[in-house]
Amino acid sequence: MSYTLSEYLNAINHSKEPLMDESEVWVKHSYPAVVVTRSLSYFPDTLFAANEVNSRWHLDSKMQFDFLRGAIRPRKRFSRWFKREEDPRVAALVEYYGFSSKKAMEALSVLSDAEIQEIVQMMDKGGSKR
Repeated sequence: MSYTLSEYLNAINHSKEPLMDESEVWVKHSYPAVVVTRSLSYFPDTLFAANEVNSRWHLDSKMQFDFLRGAIRPRKRFSRWFKREEDPRVAALVEYYGFSSKKAMEALSVLSDAEIQEIVQMMDKGGSKR
């Protein structure tokens, strides 16, 4: 049986259910180890356990899951994922020059503030800013 990310996190954080059974070998490949360790790194009490698992990435996913289940105290944990804020200057350069976002970030260091401000004003379509 394949489980979702929230089921894995609930088993690690709160319920302590052994989701990965030895008889189901194919389930081990569906365990999202990187995403689980990233979501556990947002909390001070789970940070070190997540770092230990992250430093031992080569271990079997069942071993990683069992370690996290045993090392982390049961508690309800929830956090929102951090998202990168979009820079309006980069969006204007992408639209004006047809650059990728990465090239637009590089262009910010080359262009002067006056040139960037002029491009932002030219690309401004008006309307409400939400």
